[in-house]
Amino acid sequence: MTRLNRITLDRLKRLPRVASVWEGDRRSVGGLMDDDSGLRQRHTETSDCILWVDSSHGAVRGLTIVPTTCGYEPVVRTLLQAIESPQGNLTPARPQKIVVSDREIQFYLRGALQGLDIAIDYAPELPLIDELFNALQQSAEMTEAELPPRYAEAMVNQAMEIWELAPWNSLNEQQVLAVEINAWEIETLYVSMLGMGGVEYGLLMYRSLDSLKQFRQRVLLGQQSPKQMQEAFLEQDCLFLNFELFDDEPFSTAPQPISWLATAPEAVQPDFGSIHPLEGMRSQLADEEGATFLVAMEAIQRFVTRYRAQLEKPSLKAIQGSYKVPNPEKNGGSSSLKITVKTLPEVTADLADQTDEALGDGPTSRPGFPVLRDDYVPEGAIIILTQYRRQLLATAGLDPLVTFQPQGTVFQKHASPADVLQTNAFQTNAFQTNTFQTNGAAEPPDLPVVLIQTSRPKAKVLIQQLQAAQGVQAVCFNPGSDPFSGDAFELGLLQTGDGELHLFAEYETAGSADRKLLERWHHWQSECNGACAVVIASGITGSSKGKPAMKDILGIFEARCKTPKDLQLPPLMLQYAAEWEMD
Repeated sequence: MTRLNRITLDRLKRLPRVASVWEGDRRSVGGLMDDDSGLRQRHTETSDCILWVDSSHGAVRGLTIVPTTCGYEPVVRTLLQAIESPQGNLTPARPQKIVVSDREIQFYLRGALQGLDIAIDYAPELPLIDELFNALQQSAEMTEAELPPRYAEAMVNQAMEIWELAPWNSLNEQQVLAVEINAWEIETLYVSMLGMGGVEYGLLMYRSLDSLKQFRQRVLLGQQSPKQMQEAFLEQDCLFLNFELFDDEPFSTAPQPISWLATAPEAVQPDFGSIHPLEGMRSQLADEEGATFLVAMEAIQRFVTRYRAQLEKPSLKAIQGSYKVPNPEKNGGSSSLKITVKTLPEVTADLADQTDEALGDGPTSRPGFPVLRDDYVPEGAIIILTQYRRQLLATAGLDPLVTFQPQGTVFQKHASPADVLQTNAFQTNAFQTNTFQTNGAAEPPDLPVVLIQTSRPKAKVLIQQLQAAQGVQAVCFNPGSDPFSGDAFELGLLQTGDGELHLFAEYETAGSADRKLLERWHHWQSECNGACAVVIASGITGSSKGKPAMKDILGIFEARCKTPKDLQLPPLMLQYAAEWEMD
């Protein structure tokens, strides 16, 4: 039994002791809780909520969400937080007594809190805790997707027909369709297709054209904080259909490559919802909204099927089609609605102009964000942003079995005998910042490197592909965003000599670990005046996984660090190509 140490006991005893009784309990919440962004998401593992409440005042003092598999330690930690750092503006204090409804928790607390002078009792029922947990569970249940019962099956079936049709293969997000409904207080929906980029698939059906334009303007502002992106996301006024893709790959704690993008998803789930500036995101849909989805999806399906060849031509022309769609509110489809779908070439041109303005002096003839390839970096590869000594890379380049493609004078042409002797002990170290001395002169700063580690056969194929593409010219981190969640990303890109862009990794700017990685990278490349390299290594399945030795290096490509402006890349929604096909 782990007990509190004397220093902790002395610190807690210095807090005032109040004549109140606290209730505490731990209960399952089914894995459904708010995440840090304030948006509710379903997690794959079940979770427990630990709650400590001052029953004398009806105030929650401590609340923690933990995986169900955790032991009893989080119960104690949450209690100590309730004592020293309570929720809200409550004053730190020790209770006179605490009451729990679990005998095992009671016995554990009695052992862990010895010497704290708190009575620990058992009660089979905790009315206040019961009330709070019931309210919490009801709130969680209400946030799950809730389709109108009379339309739910038809909506899912119609959505899967949209998935099979894949209209995003014909229209990008700038090529907006107007769907005139004139029913259920909706005159026209302005529909933007998401999916040509291969990341998010779905339909954004804006209730007004102004809302669509305002959101795109916010996205095009460039580098924004996750909070700003979330605010922009929640200020939209639209209905949305999003397709959630599932893959059967097991979860791994190793650095994640672009894995599922290389293969077709194992399953697809359509998610419906509404976003409004005054109510945020809502997944409970009224009957009228369900009917709106049905007629809009039916009309879009007919329109795209009829005019696909024309829609796929480079310059979007004015096209219009009107359809009699059964009115879902009338039993047996005895009544129909006239739904008109048409392209909006002028709106498409305006949105393209906005994108071009975000590029600065970029070419105005480009219709939008370029398609990025994701088929070069092998599935399962480990991507590491690190530093290498230039002399050691030059030494590796002397090996005839290593592909070495320098661009300029970054690498010294000859390796010293001392460096050759060091190669057996060579290891990658992302935090290596020591300055070495060579013949009395300080060696240049360590070179920032994008390390791609995979198996030997896959590494050789990647090297051949990069050689065929005229080598690596630049490394760039381009901002992107998820149009459904508002999450902000930095997309790691390689530009090859043929002008193509290749995705090698995504970095979440909201995550402190990814943000620190990118900050370090920018600091390193600044020290090296924009010089960098891409290193291809094998050894992903051996002991050198994540830290390749000199013998594992198979390819070294010198490159330059470029900004999105240098490469004329706009900060748009995530846009890169997936190579799997839909049957």
